[in-house]
Order: sequence, then structure tokens, then C-alpha cells
Amino acid sequence: MPVCFVHVDGFIYTPLDLKPKRTSDPRRLRRVRNIVANGRAALVVDRYDEDWSRLAYVFVEGEATLVADAEEERRAVDALKAKYEQYHTVPIVGVLRLRAERIVSWP
Repeated sequence: MPVCFVHVDGFIYTPLDLKPKRTSDPRRLRRVRNIVANGRAALVVDRYDEDWSRLAYVFVEGEATLVADAEEERRAVDALKAKYEQYHTVPIVGVLRLRAERIVSWP
């Protein structure tokens, strides 16, 4: 599933927003429940190109949590708004944090 993300102060943050989903509370999404339950997550960022010699990816795995600190959440939300225009109008109701412990990339 595609996600929006930012890298701030050594962490990767991804928003929980109010775009239409199967549940009205994004904190009840399966991916959020899994992170809360086991404290781990992985993120793949890829670059696709019809020219397969230009394909690339980065796989990041590590400790993950729902951000509870208001100041940390504000910094992450500000960075997400700066990177993604839609977050000027789509409310962010929470933020997930990933601390990279293992990074694999190609090429």
C-alpha cells in the first residue's frame, strides 16, 4: 500500500489522515494495530521506470510506534505539510514513527 512519508531528525514519519478508508478512525487500521501490538514495521520506497536499468528501491525496517509526544507530532505534521500539498486540507489525526535499524537498497 502506498504511503506518504518524511524523514525528520533521523526518523521516518507517516501520517494517519482522514482520507476515505474502511474505518472512520485511522488509528484502528490494521497496519496501526499491528505496529501498536508488536512495535515493528518496514517501509519500501521504490523508483519504477519502463527502462528497467533505472529501477531502484530502499527497504527500511525497524522499531515503530504511534507518536504520543505533541511536539514531535507537530514537527512531523509540519514536515508532511511542507512535502505534500494535500495535507493543507486533509486533516492528519496521528503520526507513525519508524526508526531505521536495517536498510537495504538496490542498486
